[in-house]
Amino acid sequence: MKKLAILGSTGSIGTQTLNVVRRNQDKYKVVSLSAGFNEVALLNQVKEFSPTVVTLGDSFKNPSAFGGATLFSGKDAYLNAITDDVDLVVVALVGFDGLKAVLKAIELKKDVALATKEALVVGGALVMDYANKNGVKITPIDSEHSAIWQALNFDFSTPFRRIILTASGGAFRDNSYEEMAFLTAKDALKHPNWQMGNKITIDCATLVNKGFEVIEAKWLYNTDFDKIDAIIHRESIIHSMVEFYDNSIIAQLSYPTMEIPIALALDSTVRLPSNAKPIDFTTLKNLSFDVIDGKKFPCFDLVVSAGKLGGLYPAVVNGANEVAVEAFIKGQIKYNDIYAILNEALNAYKYTDKLTLESIFNADSFAREYAKNYILRK
Repeated sequence: MKKLAILGSTGSIGTQTLNVVRRNQDKYKVVSLSAGFNEVALLNQVKEFSPTVVTLGDSFKNPSAFGGATLFSGKDAYLNAITDDVDLVVVALVGFDGLKAVLKAIELKKDVALATKEALVVGGALVMDYANKNGVKITPIDSEHSAIWQALNFDFSTPFRRIILTASGGAFRDNSYEEMAFLTAKDALKHPNWQMGNKITIDCATLVNKGFEVIEAKWLYNTDFDKIDAIIHRESIIHSMVEFYDNSIIAQLSYPTMEIPIALALDSTVRLPSNAKPIDFTTLKNLSFDVIDGKKFPCFDLVVSAGKLGGLYPAVVNGANEVAVEAFIKGQIKYNDIYAILNEALNAYKYTDKLTLESIFNADSFAREYAKNYILRK
């Protein structure tokens, strides 16, 4: 039985991970659960799965209700959920916090099922080098990267010519460039295909998320940017493809669900039943593909360019984006300001420090402060 620590247990990926565990209790045991601020949802999970360690980003209002579990609270409490007796750490935190969690898991030589792509975006070289030195396996909880991993027969070293990431286009794919300036966070959160958390749904609307996935692909598959493409695929049936040297392409198809990539990240040796309905090709009338419109989605090219610059620039674009998305959700800035914030922060960053955990934090702090000052000027 595999013992799990689930970080971000009350979020979209966390709750779906628990769905997989619920159907396969003979295979998985939840050792620790970590949530941000949703104490009520966390308590319900604790009552069902009986973890020994429970953490909350906020202070516990009703600690006695959690029975005999060991409790930790506070900003970095989630690190206490990564215990010596877990086998696999599911990292489903929002944003930059995922980096610290991944590094802690690697330090303890615990394999990681990674949903927080920002960990590889901001610290890919650092994370992968550390993981390789410690013999830690990082598996992707991400529909696109799971699809690629499956196409490579779950072997990250399989040779390939090209990775083709697919993107639904997000909530604004049918809007004109002129219309997009007036769209709100409420509009952006209406994703046509997927039910996800607010932050990643906004990132899908800007295609920042797809830019992050390009950077993530570089590190997961140890490849160059010129071997990674991204295209619009509105239906979200083909979750990504791999082209091989004989010009054949292998794709992974399913109706949209995160439970398939979650289950495979937990254990790629077996395919478990999922909540996805079977595909009936006689009723599936159309699979469409298109180029990413750089005018409509300038954030995509900007994020990829930060990845190509390397060093600390991905940390800058990520930090600025996290602040910008939060401000957009709160109605403090307009949609087009997200690109402006990311672009200005990247142009303003002039440091060339070596990539270390400290320098990543410094670059992140610079970007957040820059983004906050931009918002104050609005």
